[in-house]
Amino acid sequence: MAAAISALNAKIRSQPVLNYVFSTHFWGPVSNFGIPIAAVMDTKKDPEIISGKMTAALTLYSGTFMRYSMAVTPKNYLLFACHFVNFGAQLTQGYRYMQYWHYGGKEATAQGILNTTRKEAEELAVDGQKMLSSAKDKVTK
Repeated sequence: MAAAISALNAKIRSQPVLNYVFSTHFWGPVSNFGIPIAAVMDTKKDPEIISGKMTAALTLYSGTFMRYSMAVTPKNYLLFACHFVNFGAQLTQGYRYMQYWHYGGKEATAQGILNTTRKEAEELAVDGQKMLSSAKDKVTK
């Protein structure tokens, strides 16, 4: 049994593609891709829930490991791509955080909601006046 496993391992390791797929240079970045996927999906969410400290930490983390992925031998381009995507997504989140909390985004959002609500209320008032007029006309006839 041990000889069969050893022969299978030797066969896998002799083929460059399979050797790469069965290495940590492949599975590390693949399992790590959950972080940038989540970060990209979070760009559609409300900026009020963004944590500035966590965004800064993940930006530094991705920047550090982008450098690390090029420093190891052999260079790990898949890890670089993973952290490059995450770095970009975290910078986007950082921009959204700063815009919302420090550069008037929160107030603009509140003003937009207020304007929308005011417009809807005015439309409802006009509809109510029309219904009242219609009912008044039916009663007077």
